[in-house]
Amino acid sequence: MEDFAYIIDTFFTLFAMVLIILMVPGFAMLEAGLVRTKNVSTVLTVNIMIYVVASMAFLLLGYDIAFGSWENDSMSKWAAFLFQMAFVGKAINIMSGGVSERVKVIPLSIFTVLMGAFIYPLIVNITWGANLLKDTFLELSMYDLAGSTVIHSTGGWALLAAIMIMGPRYKRYVKGKIRVIPASNIPLVVLGAMLLWIGWFGFNGGSVGSISTKENADLVAKTIMNTNTAGLAGAIIASLMMLWKYKKLDITMILNGALGGLVAITAGPDLYDMYTPILIGAIGGALVVFAVPFFDKLRLDDPVGALSVHLVNGIWGTLAVGIFASNGDDITFWGQLKGVLVVGVIAFVLSYIAIYAINKVVAFRATDDDQQQGLDFEECGLESYPEFVRN
Repeated sequence: MEDFAYIIDTFFTLFAMVLIILMVPGFAMLEAGLVRTKNVSTVLTVNIMIYVVASMAFLLLGYDIAFGSWENDSMSKWAAFLFQMAFVGKAINIMSGGVSERVKVIPLSIFTVLMGAFIYPLIVNITWGANLLKDTFLELSMYDLAGSTVIHSTGGWALLAAIMIMGPRYKRYVKGKIRVIPASNIPLVVLGAMLLWIGWFGFNGGSVGSISTKENADLVAKTIMNTNTAGLAGAIIASLMMLWKYKKLDITMILNGALGGLVAITAGPDLYDMYTPILIGAIGGALVVFAVPFFDKLRLDDPVGALSVHLVNGIWGTLAVGIFASNGDDITFWGQLKGVLVVGVIAFVLSYIAIYAINKVVAFRATDDDQQQGLDFEECGLESYPEFVRN
């Protein structure tokens, strides 16, 4: 029976890993649809480079920093590694979308090495892993099942650092006005968002860690159900708010509302009853609708809304655990808030230093001329839609 549990949990973890890897084309398609046609090849190249570079960096260095050991008694240690490896690129994918249409591939790939090998593993170490901060006043007691803070907020803080250093796209803000740059391919946006949604079932469900007993099977199923429910609620509230504010149904905002709900529930989908995720996801979707124009007013240019979806809702989802699942012992609101603050400071400061240093050697930001021409020509020499006139 022990071997049976080992085999089932290994298979379950590998299956969850495959679902998470589906988020690679999910991010790629979402971002490719939201940017202009002249930048699509660059966006796709960035997403593939993130997956391969971050995964290799995590294999060679990051996993040891995060967990201290490869040993695992409950499943194959190779499966346990692959599951964690599937996570690492997501934090950087969050960042890459928010700096698209002006970020260069090589410097971002260099930062990806540092994120995959050191910065993200350090965040994992103090939250899920070997616990570098144990027995210090900074030791964390934050509950974060699948990474509202560990992954989504970490990526959001890195993105904020990058935007502050790089600035907005060419002529995004002109004479105090916001220039609207429409998405180029809405079908790709829908495909990408739905691939991310499907991948989230492995993201959160797999984080339960075991499915080999009746109790764990029920917990995995509940976790996936609550994950889906929060996404539904986020999409619905975003739809209603867009109708109320603009009398229009913007599919990009509806999908970002769904993703906001999914980020928000990620910290504790295993803890809630079947109704609480409706509220958490709805608040997540509403936060996206409010946050997107807010960041634009601050001149923080984010083409895909990643700050609004991942940073804002990563914070909200982690705090929501302290509000709705506080048990007065292991989970408290203060413990959740402390985790948000400590991870936020470490992720932002290290990312800012790394990006600033790399930028001094190899400019992160493409020149205005290259942005006007489109990054595909300069960065890749290959355009996704060569027959289209650039705009």
